[in-house]
Amino acid sequence: MRNDPMEDGPTDAELLEIEREWPALEAELALVDEEIRILTVEGGPTLLDWRRLRRAEHRALMARHLVYGTPAPAALDSEEVA
Repeated sequence: MRNDPMEDGPTDAELLEIEREWPALEAELALVDEEIRILTVEGGPTLLDWRRLRRAEHRALMARHLVYGTPAPAALDSEEVA
């Protein structure tokens, strides 16, 4: 056990775990960005804004599925989103 985790920094195992989870973290950040866009866009969100949000949601769900092994929703298994 380390006395001061800030002094020693993350262990190699912790860094590997962060690297393994990074695709899911990145997808979640992109989803938050799109949610912020929907909430703050002047004049209200457009159809394109809603499509971007749906795609970000899809990417986040698929990234969680790939990284954590959670069941992928059946509707998303075969759907391709660019």
